[in-house]
Amino acid sequence: MKISILILIILLPLLVINQNEKNMGMTHILKNKNLEIQIELPLENYNFSRFDWTGKIVAVRYKGVYVSGVEELDQESNSSLGKGFYNEFGMDNPIAFNETAEGDWFHKIGIGALKKESNQYDFSTEYKIQPATFEFSFEENKVFIECKSQKINGYSYELKKEIELLENGFKIVYRLHNTGEKTIITNEYNHNFLAINEELIGSEYILRFPFHLVPELFDATVNTEGNVKIGKNEITFINTPEKQFFFSNISGGEHVAAFWELINTKNKIGISETGSFNTTRVNLWGWKHVISPELFYDIDIKPEQVIEWSRTYNVFEIN
Repeated sequence: MKISILILIILLPLLVINQNEKNMGMTHILKNKNLEIQIELPLENYNFSRFDWTGKIVAVRYKGVYVSGVEELDQESNSSLGKGFYNEFGMDNPIAFNETAEGDWFHKIGIGALKKESNQYDFSTEYKIQPATFEFSFEENKVFIECKSQKINGYSYELKKEIELLENGFKIVYRLHNTGEKTIITNEYNHNFLAINEELIGSEYILRFPFHLVPELFDATVNTEGNVKIGKNEITFINTPEKQFFFSNISGGEHVAAFWELINTKNKIGISETGSFNTTRVNLWGWKHVISPELFYDIDIKPEQVIEWSRTYNVFEIN
């Protein structure tokens, strides 16, 4: 009996490690009477070099109705595309990309180290990856995921993300610790691939912001079909856009509350995002089947400093 107990004590750490490795391929569900959130863990499915691997929220349903969409309609065979509520660090300015020599490695927060192969960073490029180290744990209504980077050229970090299920929504809390010797300057946003009840984008959708929309102040406007209508503080649609549309810096560079609200008048369901921060950059991308408002959070963090921010999503019914 004593020998059996001793063997079990010796083997127990190995059993735990093997189970954790097995769990890396699991999808975790947070669920209550109103909401169901499907979360893929770091090393499951999506493993491209763009979106953050920590807590990939791939789908959200409210009372059985999907409020999340996908980047492309036919993307089952393409694991490099986004879906649900994927976020990204450094869409156009990964840490120290410009000071990294070709052939060397640079950080992409939440993924690992990417190999620089040209002088121009492009988020759609498939970079070679040295994955970071990931750990995760669960509570009844929460998922905790931690990402620890290696040290590259004086830069390193620890990212902790907490996803919490609320009664009618969910909250994502980010905690970034600069563990390196140099200041980290980058940004973060959530792409928010939205489609309510899989309805095509059209006259049933209204997207609202808490600030005035002044098209003359936008950095870029792609609205080739003219189906996207810019109002005083809301965006509507004349017809379903067959081509992609895009608007950058729609807040005109002003410091504004990080908030948007999307409603679908046909399904009488809405969803909103509220950031714990003000933002100077709001982008909007979409297509016939999906709309993606994006609230950017600027990151400027000195060595040994820790910053924290959050995004809270609320799903609701309208009369």
